[in-house]
Amino acid sequence: MTALPTRQAADRHESVQIRVRGRVQGVGFRPTVWRFAQEALLDGEVLNDGEGVLIRVRGPRDDIARLVERLRGEPPPLAAIEAIEVSPFVGWLEEGFRIIASTSGEARTEISPDAGICAACAAEVLDPFARRYRYPFTNCTHCGPRLTIVTGVPYDRASTTMAPFLFCADCAAEYGDPADRRFHAEPIACHACGPKARLIRFDGRALSYEQHSMLDDVDAAMSLIQKGEIVAIKALGGYQLACDATRADAVDRLRQLKRRERKPFALMARDMEVIRKYCRVTPGEEQALRSAAAPIVLLDASGPLRLPESVAPGMATYGFMLPSTPLHILLFRRMKRPVVMTSGNLSEEPQATGEAEAVSKLGAIASFALIHDREIANRVDDSVVRLAAGKVRMLRRARGYAPASIRLPRGFETAPQILAFGPQMKTTFCMVKNGRAVLSQHQGDLEDAATFDDYRENLALFRDLFDHRPDALACDRHPEYVSSKLARESAHSQGLPLFEVQHHHAHIAACLAENGRPFDAPAVLGIALDGLGLGGAGEIWGGEFMLADYRGFDRLGTFKPVAMLGGAQASREPWRNLYTHLTAEMSWTQLAMNFSELGVLQALAGKPRATLDAMIEGGVNSAPASSCGRLFDAVAAALGICFERQAYEGEAAMRLEAIVCPKAMAEEGDELAYPLTIPNLKGSGLPYIEPLAMWNALLGDLILQTPAGVMAARFHKGLAKALAAMTLKLSRRDDEQGPRFDTVVLSGGCFHNRILLEETLRRLEEMDFKVLTHADVPAGDGGVALGQAVIAAAHSMVAGKIRPEGGSPCA
Repeated sequence: MTALPTRQAADRHESVQIRVRGRVQGVGFRPTVWRFAQEALLDGEVLNDGEGVLIRVRGPRDDIARLVERLRGEPPPLAAIEAIEVSPFVGWLEEGFRIIASTSGEARTEISPDAGICAACAAEVLDPFARRYRYPFTNCTHCGPRLTIVTGVPYDRASTTMAPFLFCADCAAEYGDPADRRFHAEPIACHACGPKARLIRFDGRALSYEQHSMLDDVDAAMSLIQKGEIVAIKALGGYQLACDATRADAVDRLRQLKRRERKPFALMARDMEVIRKYCRVTPGEEQALRSAAAPIVLLDASGPLRLPESVAPGMATYGFMLPSTPLHILLFRRMKRPVVMTSGNLSEEPQATGEAEAVSKLGAIASFALIHDREIANRVDDSVVRLAAGKVRMLRRARGYAPASIRLPRGFETAPQILAFGPQMKTTFCMVKNGRAVLSQHQGDLEDAATFDDYRENLALFRDLFDHRPDALACDRHPEYVSSKLARESAHSQGLPLFEVQHHHAHIAACLAENGRPFDAPAVLGIALDGLGLGGAGEIWGGEFMLADYRGFDRLGTFKPVAMLGGAQASREPWRNLYTHLTAEMSWTQLAMNFSELGVLQALAGKPRATLDAMIEGGVNSAPASSCGRLFDAVAAALGICFERQAYEGEAAMRLEAIVCPKAMAEEGDELAYPLTIPNLKGSGLPYIEPLAMWNALLGDLILQTPAGVMAARFHKGLAKALAAMTLKLSRRDDEQGPRFDTVVLSGGCFHNRILLEETLRRLEEMDFKVLTHADVPAGDGGVALGQAVIAAAHSMVAGKIRPEGGSPCA
């Protein structure tokens, strides 16, 4: 018979202190430690503090070592350990192992992202014999709200919006039992003691519905949706607006009332069976849908059924998510159709989070609202991801991912504390501290006053949550970005140095940091493709090839600079880009002589050409821009896509991608790809991508009435081919020192285009270049703040000197 383990003699014991850093609070780490220690018969205690989890333990050296190894290898599902540090402990420890109260102190731990409901909790809310049957706020240490309810650190109930809800006896017993999966799960509650969901009318009138046919208010809300109503739903990080996605009348009404003309709506479905009726789903996409982050996943809309065109106008994808909270699971129990589940706001404004705000902002859109009395402390939108080139790639980083920190590469361990304010659109901000970067959730476009107010509130909140005291600030070089203006004001008022970072350099540095490129690694070729950013001497850039590291860059190549006719209007009206691209290549007489039969040319002929030409010739509100994004707009306009106006930023390029013919991409050879050449710019001598031959081929295809999908495929393929050719050209030196670089970085919003990313990546890898791309951080402007932060950190660390942006990268 095997003998039971017994406590060892005291003189064979040692006492140590184990510090665990990372995302270790609010994820069930202390009960995991308690369980491991109990099994090993160790004495001691574990607690949360401002730096993470602190363990003091006494026992045999080998048993303590096994405890540390188990913590490394078997952490709770939502934990992310950054470091485990073991040191001697001198002090008295009681016999047995216990969990003690948290202490305050400098905040050096992580705040966890919100996590989708776990399988155990999902089973409970659907089990008629369970205590939390149909309870919409069921959670445990493995799931539930985190960032959206936290108000301070350490992460304890008193520092969350659950503080007003006092435990009933049953919940208190679970909370206090280290063997229970709800031990010290701060948001837990039940029907007896927790938040309540309630269906209301926004106009204040009493509800009248057949109560006997409804299980509860949550069930009644879905019945209203099934009948064609628009219902506002208070979710984790803000209100959502929901309607039956299969009813064109409801979707059209929501579009009109929300003032969201054509931007695709997000969708929610009960399960994978419903989603597969409308989309093709790969294993990687299903894994993303079912993950704890529970993001919106863009899926190919190639299932047997099709939703109304107004759900995602002009798109070949649907953005689906699965129910990630118990409220949504209960809501969808009787719903076998997809539901539009979009943010609860007027277009481009922040989501409503409070009841009064919802009444004032959403009352004219929805007649009914499913609300609850748990306050939302922090507004967090849904994350959006897409599978491309074999990886799940972030398009919008928010719920489920933020504010999980990013470990900075080797060499940044001693980086000072940096606060980076981010760009103007799709903004995030970033804080560097203790060798890690915390990238905020998606904030939105700061041109909107309400979004900017929300952004400022979140800046203050994060500085408090993470006890962040910056040594330096960073921002975009553009003088008119409101984030940059705020950074300059903050630098002046606080007496801090400010690093004004070139936009495309920040894109490249963000990708370097995400991929763990060491601080002292050789320079790479960064290809940054987007709409626009302020260049080195005030020019407008947007299609750049840079030899870059964290400390500087050399601009080696670019796209052909073409006038931004009307300034910001050119970003909204694609015909302007088409006109300037065509007239930059050939005279109007030539165009009329060769292509006058084309409808697109006739449409351009109807514009005020004399005024437009005078603006370009005089340089009036028509600065040249080397923008890849504007080239996409011009090609889309030539194919009749969004010719007059884009309803939202990036619409023309997204719809151009959506019509690409897969067969043409797969079967047509490179000889039919639209050609782009690489001459040198007069004056600077920089090689640039010249689209003249591409335009001749494209206009010729229009005359031949080539299908638009084939033409879109030839453009994408030709552009990827040109990027690879430029890379090869720039890699060659005139001397015999070998190639100038062996690694290429792809960044900027144009690389959210799956076809462009995959085609460019394939060609570069076939040339034996190592290629770094984005996955956990958006390639677009949502990642720029990370790049700003690491560039500012790098400048601060180089021998105490600041090198001007645009200088040659360090060897």
